Amino acid sequence: MAMTAAERLNEVETAITKVLCGGQSYQIGSRKLTRADLSLLRQMQKELQAEVAAGSGAGLFDDTYVAFFEGR
Repeated sequence: MAMTAAERLNEVETAITKVLCGGQSYQIGSRKLTRADLSLLRQMQKELQAEVAAGSGAGLFDDTYVAFFEGR
C-alpha cells in the first residue's frame, strides 16, 4: 500500500529529528551507521509540505464565493 504525502512527510520529519538529535553518522566497534543527508531530507520536507498543502484544498480562492444577479 502506497503512503500518502502526509505519511511520507511524517517519516521525513522523524528522520530529520534523528539526524539532529543523534548525529549524521556514528560507529560502535566495527559497525557504522550513516543516516540520510540532512540537506536532502530538508528538500524532501519542503516538497512534501507543498504537496500536502496542495492536496488539502488550501488554495488561493478556497473561501471565495461568486454570486450572479440576473434580470436587471
